[in-house]
Amino acid sequence: MVPSAPAANPDIKTLAARVRDGDRAALARAITLIESRRADHQAAARELVQALLPATGKAIRVGITGSPGVGKSTTIDALGMALIAKSHKVAVLAVDPSSARTGGSILGDKTRMARLSAEDNAFIRPSPSSGTLGGVAAKTREAMLLCEAAGFDVILVETVGIGQSETAVCDMTDFFLALMLPGAGDELQGIKKGLVELADMIAVNKADGDNIKRAKTAAAEYRSALRILKPRSEHWHPPVMTYSAVTGDGIDGLWQKILDHRTATNASGDFAARRREQQVKWMWAMLEDRLKARLRADPAMRAKVKQTETAVADGRMTPGVAADTISALLR
Repeated sequence: MVPSAPAANPDIKTLAARVRDGDRAALARAITLIESRRADHQAAARELVQALLPATGKAIRVGITGSPGVGKSTTIDALGMALIAKSHKVAVLAVDPSSARTGGSILGDKTRMARLSAEDNAFIRPSPSSGTLGGVAAKTREAMLLCEAAGFDVILVETVGIGQSETAVCDMTDFFLALMLPGAGDELQGIKKGLVELADMIAVNKADGDNIKRAKTAAAEYRSALRILKPRSEHWHPPVMTYSAVTGDGIDGLWQKILDHRTATNASGDFAARRREQQVKWMWAMLEDRLKARLRADPAMRAKVKQTETAVADGRMTPGVAADTISALLR
């Protein structure tokens, strides 16, 4: 379902105050505002995020990835419910690169998060319904800050687990969790070097019933593989564990590892360094998005870009010369 457009001239001070008060309707409206492509809405959104910035930064941000069928939604549902039982407030955001092509929705995920979606202390929100992955990621970062300002102290960011989306989510979270399946043939086929270099933990799901032995075998193989790879930080070596999202076994262990990581990275200074690095990456991502927006907004520029694209496609111009031509339009 596509959210309705925000008002033309929203009262930013009032909206910011309502978000800080934890008003869920105001939070939803604020996220719709930052997702809008209208220039006046984008300016208002920047003002809103700046106004709320002092109330952000205190939440634990967890990225969760895994191939389709691994049980991400069931895991988030189980983990979210466990966290709410511990008096946490949980927000779930989705980064889905397919939304740029199909207007993908998290509606199906909401049905698989049946318990969590019914909780007052949980908030579930999809990525924007269109745009490039970079744009989706930028809006998800802003949505994350709005959720933090609204009092959500745990932010779970879900990715479909395909290529660039993993890096995008890793670049906006404190802890990156990779979910794996047991008994899927060659266990090591799940070890994608790029993913493992990003992961702060590997968790093998569906460790229940007849799958327990297969899950433990898979976990042992992942541990062996990780020993020969250089960890992302010298202060944290990614653990491998098994759990069951269906029975809940091991869910508390997942959360404890996330807390252990927070403690270790705070003590080493890695946590603050990671957050600073993410802020700079966010700035560059937004700058790239603004430059592209300028090219789209000006009719003359848009026509010239289209002509240049055609010349490249027809082999009459090299991509390098085309890039110089388009760059010159922005000067």
